[in-house]
Amino acid sequence: MNKVNKLLKSLGETTELKKNVFSDYIAFRGIGNACNKRWLGNIVPADLLKLSVKEIVEIIVTLSESGIFYEKFPDKIETPNYGDKWGRLANYIEINNRAIAYMDKGCTCKGILSAIKLLPAIPPSAKSFANCIILSQIWQNIYGDAYEKGTFEENSLYGIRLNAPYSENIIDYSLKLSPEDQIKAFVDLAHFRGIKVGFRHVISADQIKIADKNGDIQFDWKNRKHEELYIKECVKLMNLGFECMFIDSAKHIGGYDMKNYTGVGALPEYRQMQYILHEIRKHSHKTDISFVGEKSSDDFERYKNMGLNAGTDYITGDNFDAVRDLSEKLKYMRDYAPGVEVTNDNYEGGLSYEQKLNRINSALFGYYLASDKLPSFMQTDDLFPLRYDTNTHHLMMTNPSYSTDGTALSHWENLFAKDDGREYNRRAGELFAYGVER
Repeated sequence: MNKVNKLLKSLGETTELKKNVFSDYIAFRGIGNACNKRWLGNIVPADLLKLSVKEIVEIIVTLSESGIFYEKFPDKIETPNYGDKWGRLANYIEINNRAIAYMDKGCTCKGILSAIKLLPAIPPSAKSFANCIILSQIWQNIYGDAYEKGTFEENSLYGIRLNAPYSENIIDYSLKLSPEDQIKAFVDLAHFRGIKVGFRHVISADQIKIADKNGDIQFDWKNRKHEELYIKECVKLMNLGFECMFIDSAKHIGGYDMKNYTGVGALPEYRQMQYILHEIRKHSHKTDISFVGEKSSDDFERYKNMGLNAGTDYITGDNFDAVRDLSEKLKYMRDYAPGVEVTNDNYEGGLSYEQKLNRINSALFGYYLASDKLPSFMQTDDLFPLRYDTNTHHLMMTNPSYSTDGTALSHWENLFAKDDGREYNRRAGELFAYGVER
């Protein structure tokens, strides 16, 4: 039985699917020849998060790009094929799956199910380049995994535990379904939607622990066994269907530009990281992995030769002509390119909706030929605006509930902007409607 049907059965649902007529009617469509590419726009996340997983799977199958409605989810799903170097052109959209997880009685869980529920609202990939979801959390964090904390109490995602079960923030451990199968169900549903998938993680040694029966061990890049464990953990995720790694602090690997380094602890050496990325590709038997480096964008040859495909924080989308000119300048660099940022994980607010929409426009259309497009980087907030008194970085550093009555639904309703957030999402959807045709 495929993983999606196994997930439905474990939730007490049947595997027979019925067409969701309402979603079929209201879905956004790509313009022109991309009219078969569909997603739900003009929404706030609670519209989907409040639904059952079964209802979401039915919506996903209803929006099938092929036009075929599957009464049972198909057994064989493959990633959308954009070639081995797809990461050089992709739009990366980071989804904080902990922030949208199920919060109940002080506990946080089921973030992977919430990520599944948002899939119908993520625009599918364009004709010429992929959209890729980056999940903010897969592994346990070291500051209080599975627990809601106060609005200003640290519970940072910038600290991970290896050699441990996957995060309780994202897995539903009450199900009789393995964490791996839950993750694989998400991956298969994303691929069915025509979307690639990746994960974020840190590489600063003092922000990584290794779980051990005698207590956590501090990670050490000079310890060969630790290096091998890191490779093994990454390969496991690639074997579950992930195809992208977003590497925090990648700019500083090998001691580069350390005056601007804000992580804690040592980083891998340059040649060591070359070896690690090579080993991940080798042992996962994948030639199409996209390695993305945070802020790895001011020495193009350095990062290309490291094995990266894209780097963030080189140019914002504020100036459309500047983005298009950079795309033209770098069009012969087919292995690696720096990217256009709408916002990043350190974003603390301050941009108007108009500024963000302008940046999305530049990211989606800032080129002369679609084959020369620069990669782009967005956050949850860039598609689904957060409430006025929080921001992307705050939710990476803390894990508060915004529920007014203690329920998960109330948290989802109050985490995001409401009427203005819905209107913003509609306008962003209109941009993607033209973008998916490219």
